[in-house]
Amino acid sequence: MDVTSTNTVNNDSVNMQKRERIRLERVEGDRNRVEEAGSLIVWFDTAGLATPTDCEGMLGRVVNQAYTGVVLYPENVAALAPALPARVIKVLHTPRLEDLERLKTLPQGGQSFVVASPEVQVLQKAAELGFNTCYRAYVDDGASLHASIQEGVHHAYLMVRFRDPTNIPLELVIASLQATRTVLIKEINTPTDVDDAIVTLGVMEVGADGVMFSPRSHGALSEFVSRLGRLDRAATKVEVASVVRSVPIGMGYRSCIDTTTLFSPTEGMLVGSTSQGGILCCPEVFFLPYMELRPFRVNAGAVHSYVYNYSNRTDYMSELRAGASIMLVDHTGKTRRSSVGRMKTEVRPLRLIEVEFASGERINAIMQDDWHVRIFSDEAKPLNITALKPGDKVLGHLAQPGRHVGIKVDEHIIET
Repeated sequence: MDVTSTNTVNNDSVNMQKRERIRLERVEGDRNRVEEAGSLIVWFDTAGLATPTDCEGMLGRVVNQAYTGVVLYPENVAALAPALPARVIKVLHTPRLEDLERLKTLPQGGQSFVVASPEVQVLQKAAELGFNTCYRAYVDDGASLHASIQEGVHHAYLMVRFRDPTNIPLELVIASLQATRTVLIKEINTPTDVDDAIVTLGVMEVGADGVMFSPRSHGALSEFVSRLGRLDRAATKVEVASVVRSVPIGMGYRSCIDTTTLFSPTEGMLVGSTSQGGILCCPEVFFLPYMELRPFRVNAGAVHSYVYNYSNRTDYMSELRAGASIMLVDHTGKTRRSSVGRMKTEVRPLRLIEVEFASGERINAIMQDDWHVRIFSDEAKPLNITALKPGDKVLGHLAQPGRHVGIKVDEHIIET
């Protein structure tokens, strides 16, 4: 994305169509990087801390929470680094060339560290020495925004602190890094601003790859970790199954789920009659000769159906209401969160679709019996359900059976 006109940034700079394209390209193009790095990247800044017990032992609590990295400084690295577990990324802020010498005094010459600096010369030297590098940038105008992107693409990480509260500059950085492998981290200015940290991770739906949020009170840390847990970006397992039968079963109530987002052509929702699994149902994003597209909608199935959600939970179709949180799933199993905008329930002819997985286990879904209702093939193409025949390959999710109020329970259960 061209950002040469950053001095005249406005809200039209990244329109909805571009946002969807950016989200898709980052999900597809950067899948390996994101999966290697983990679902969310959260760093903690130790500026001002001299020992692990400072600030009421905040560091000890941080490394036992969802944090994945800690930024250290030449003056505290010797004292704090030994307190960090191996799984935590250790980042040394290195403002001067001579500070690189400090790494030689650390175990194994500090080779497990990432070198962070606002100084390009320092980072060039660190790269020559074999270190991963992080460019730290401060953005307060168009020129500094452009410069941060130009330099950031040369490093494993780009950490940016923005002067202004608007997220427009962040959106521009996200767009510009979409085709790169640079991990984008936004530094949160205020250690009590939990809202900013959470919103950052959801900007343009994809969000920044991570944040550096460094609370100095246990209350702020508790709130952040709690809300972070609700930003689940986990993947769910999507497998190929074979159609066993597809037959009309008469009239019944079915629901369309209208969401508050726009589906991509490879996303849908997992719907099934039992807690043993669901079929990946298509949204109304594909051409139909007799009606307009509804790219926010999934014609999802009969009202008794389970809709698969985050945290290994399910919701009954009949219980979903406007504002309810739902899980969107793409053909690879990647997920994102949305909300119900409206449930549209009507009496329609219904069709039973039964499929079998390679393991021999079978599941079924009951959907509206009409040619325009579709499920995904094994190649993520739409299949009209009235044209299904035994042996057709479709996408679905196989789960362990047993639910109580939508929550997985360990019990012997047979559903047919």
